[in-house]
Amino acid sequence: MTASSREDDWAASMRAAMAGDAGAYHSFLVSVAPHVRAVARARCRDVDAAGEVEDIVQEVLLTIHLKRGTWDPSRPIGPWVAAITRNKLIDVLRRRGHRISIPIEDVMDTLHVEDKGDGLLARDIDTMLAQLKAPQREIVRSISLDGSSIRETAQRLRMTEGAVRVALHRALKALGALYRSSARED
Repeated sequence: MTASSREDDWAASMRAAMAGDAGAYHSFLVSVAPHVRAVARARCRDVDAAGEVEDIVQEVLLTIHLKRGTWDPSRPIGPWVAAITRNKLIDVLRRRGHRISIPIEDVMDTLHVEDKGDGLLARDIDTMLAQLKAPQREIVRSISLDGSSIRETAQRLRMTEGAVRVALHRALKALGALYRSSARED
């Protein structure tokens, strides 16, 4: 069966389904599923679990069911099915994440910072740190200036590592804003 005749069959089944023929709708879903499964397998070659491919097929079939009223019977059905399949594949791949995340602690010792003589002086650093809340100031001093790890800082301050990370992020953001505003004044 050619792709064109397959899509003609899909379109005929969907038209009948939209006219109220439940058997035609069942036939449509049964005939579309293998195509969707093949596309999902081809796009998810690196997936070990066959269950993920089946999850994609189920999500596509559910979306087709929910959005069947959006298909224009005067238009080909293949591109409509392909668009739904593509969007569901993208959703699944995003949820699964194709990002590589490396904690900063794992590479902290390998990061190199150039010493630019025109950077902040120690008194400038102290002045800017003085504008932070005490816990934030202590965290920045411990991690950024003294070189302690987040874990060591958290233990010393009796905080969770997550709380230290959040406080460090907020403090560095505040310091950045302070630095930018003081640079504008100069």
